[in-house]
Amino acid sequence: ILLFFAPRSFQQQLLPAASRTIAETTEMSLRSCLGLVLSVLLLDCARSANENCQKRNLDFVILEGDAMHAAVEDDIRSELEPLGISLTARFLNKSAFNAAMRSGDFHLCFSETWGAPYDPASYVTGWMANDEAHYSAMSGVTGTNSRDNIFEKVNLALAETRQAQREALWEQVHSMVHESAVNLPLWGKRIPAVLNQRLAGYFPGFQQFDYPVQKIMVQSGIKTVTIAPGAQTGLFQSVGRLDPHSYRPNEFFANNWVYEGLVSYGADGMIMPALAESWTEAAEEATFKLRAGVKFHDGEDWNCTVAKLNFDHVFAEPLTSADYHGWYKLPTVLKSWTCNANGDLVLKTDAPYSGVLQELSFIRPLRMLSPASFKSTASDSWKTHNSCPTGWGTVTSGTESIVCAGIQNPSGTGPFKFYSRTADGDKDAEVVFHRHEEYWGGVPNIAILNIKRFETSAAVKAALLDGTLDMVAGDGVLAPADLKEFMTSHADRFYTFLSPAMMHSIVVMNSGKAPTDDIQLRKAIIHGVDKASIINKELDGLAHSADRLFPASAPYSNVELTPRWDF
Repeated sequence: ILLFFAPRSFQQQLLPAASRTIAETTEMSLRSCLGLVLSVLLLDCARSANENCQKRNLDFVILEGDAMHAAVEDDIRSELEPLGISLTARFLNKSAFNAAMRSGDFHLCFSETWGAPYDPASYVTGWMANDEAHYSAMSGVTGTNSRDNIFEKVNLALAETRQAQREALWEQVHSMVHESAVNLPLWGKRIPAVLNQRLAGYFPGFQQFDYPVQKIMVQSGIKTVTIAPGAQTGLFQSVGRLDPHSYRPNEFFANNWVYEGLVSYGADGMIMPALAESWTEAAEEATFKLRAGVKFHDGEDWNCTVAKLNFDHVFAEPLTSADYHGWYKLPTVLKSWTCNANGDLVLKTDAPYSGVLQELSFIRPLRMLSPASFKSTASDSWKTHNSCPTGWGTVTSGTESIVCAGIQNPSGTGPFKFYSRTADGDKDAEVVFHRHEEYWGGVPNIAILNIKRFETSAAVKAALLDGTLDMVAGDGVLAPADLKEFMTSHADRFYTFLSPAMMHSIVVMNSGKAPTDDIQLRKAIIHGVDKASIINKELDGLAHSADRLFPASAPYSNVELTPRWDF
């Protein structure tokens, strides 16, 4: 089509490369051929003798031990070789990989958006703090779409409390990031689940590690359900400390069963009531009417005094720095939290901030712990016996210091309560949860939830097939080919679910380092990679190719983006 409508001089330049590309790739789709032709044009390499056609060697940093990314890098290498672009893979441990991203020591690197409920606001905030590769990757972009201009627009969107105006500002942010061409979106990550057909009523959650097993109905057999959950490590290793106010080795999915927050995250970014049944918002204030009659697992009552105690500990001033909870915006803008005469919780910020509700839906670090599980409930306990892990020691900021004392027991208000664990060295062989008989949202039908650790994905598959395992939920537990097998060959025995795209896997291209400082090269890379073939090869077709940074289901992200780099 391009050849037919192009001027004759242009046809003469393009035809040799186009013919050679198509002849050498007889099985290639028209779509991918078109992408290669466009890439050739962008690089001014339509004639092999063109003196402007340069070979490019790019440094591709990859997390050590990530077999999937290593395989995809190899695929991308093959896609780009016809364009005169060669890749040098550099495998780094986690610490070195993060350092390379923050310092800009890369041309290309794998990344993924944080997914719901973090996209887009918290993920982009992480760019500003140089927590992600984007801070470096955007450094070479000048003009309207420069890094400073994008960050300024983001701050305006975060401070805008009027819905329509906020949506318009986010649309501008998306367009600016899109036009800078520093991202090669690959595919949308979907979260799978496989259930024995004795279980019914399950549906995928709305966050990556949200497995709403409390909705399951046991149709036959005992009401003990054994599950192999997807963890941050892929295959489950341990639930960690099971405290609600810190991070790893705690697992999102387990904390989400045990603990709840004021609000929860629903479909398409809808904020849903949880321990707060309703709320009102003003520019710098939000008032939450708390749900009555809620019991913690240990029998303690939920009320505003308990809510304030949790806020006191999590947002103690030394913990609001970027080293602890300051990776997202709320801890840095929250000014006060008090109980009014009606028993409502009143939050005030030091400036208008539109992300308060969304960030209160995070699984960590602010879910509600029973007052009996704090080491102390004295008015200054946030300072002398803070619920932060003992391993954090004494945390100091300026003249203020707190002592991290940890928690007594994991006790929340969620649908399941921790019962026991069987240790296997520093891992968990098995962890048992019992249903919360007084759960405000309705007592779960599952009586006992048994988490089991497996060494390999093959062992998980075998346990599903022999009936000793009832359910898998989460990414990285079953191999893509095995998941496809459950969807087809074993569909008579198992229900299989795939969530909508939760986050996008991407390659970040560094505009701050030659030669990827050239936007024509970055566009050529975007055009030159046939994502559909990679998805079919590496993911058994169980993903959809992405042409934008964020899933359209993320708040403020369902916008039209032009020009469309990806053909």
